[in-house]
Amino acid sequence: MLIKCKEKGEGFFLSSFPFFGNPTFCFFFFTPACFFIFHKLYLVYLGSLFYNFDMGYFGKIEEKEEAKKLRRKGYSYNKINEITGLSKDTISRCCRDIKLTKKQILALESNRKKGQILGSIKGAKANQRKRILIEKELLKEGIRQIGPMNKRDEFIAGIAFYQGEGSKTNHAVEFTNSDPDTINFMVRWFEKFCEINRKDLKCSLWLHDNLDESVAKKYWTKLLKISETQFGKTYFAKNKIDSRKIRKNIHLYGIIKIRYYDSSKLRLILGWIRGVLLK
Repeated sequence: MLIKCKEKGEGFFLSSFPFFGNPTFCFFFFTPACFFIFHKLYLVYLGSLFYNFDMGYFGKIEEKEEAKKLRRKGYSYNKINEITGLSKDTISRCCRDIKLTKKQILALESNRKKGQILGSIKGAKANQRKRILIEKELLKEGIRQIGPMNKRDEFIAGIAFYQGEGSKTNHAVEFTNSDPDTINFMVRWFEKFCEINRKDLKCSLWLHDNLDESVAKKYWTKLLKISETQFGKTYFAKNKIDSRKIRKNIHLYGIIKIRYYDSSKLRLILGWIRGVLLK
């Protein structure tokens, strides 16, 4: 800036003027119009000290040079931002004159598409985790709302289960399911309300042919506290490897049918079902 200015006629005495290097006193004799032009040039010079027209503000010169090198290698602005810490706006300005090869452009486009796919996968995973948490909370809330069950609650629940999964046409009490908790509940229900001893039950399995029959039998005998001698012939279904259908539920221990031959017991259960439905 002007350090000293002394009016002398129509001229001015200027000192420390930056265009002339070291701060020495210089005398210039010119008109006010010339001074105005000279002053403007001086402001442009000051601005050039703080602003670089190619790269923006001075500072982080090394980072900007590094950004140029990375861009010439085909790096994306996002990657350069991660490495150098420069803003994308600064990277864009200092790399705008760098021309990429066709190969580099194709690579960036491919990476962009992969990034979109990965972003979609991450979003799906996040939604899945959120859904699982919600399901767990709802499960806890459902258990809390049921609370303790008395004898009549168990009685009605068993009738409802049998209405859904029990046989109603044969001359035997039959119940089929793959869920261990449901089967265990019904075996206790038969003992408690139908006076059917679990040792008198007959069982049969339905398995895919890629599953181990002996493992399945050991699982159910341990769970239900019954003997393997109570099992009849196992039905094997062919596992359709080439099928386009996706099996969401893999029954590792198959589907089990528990059976008790007594038509009078069956008629009594059917009466209970009608009694519930007619209320």
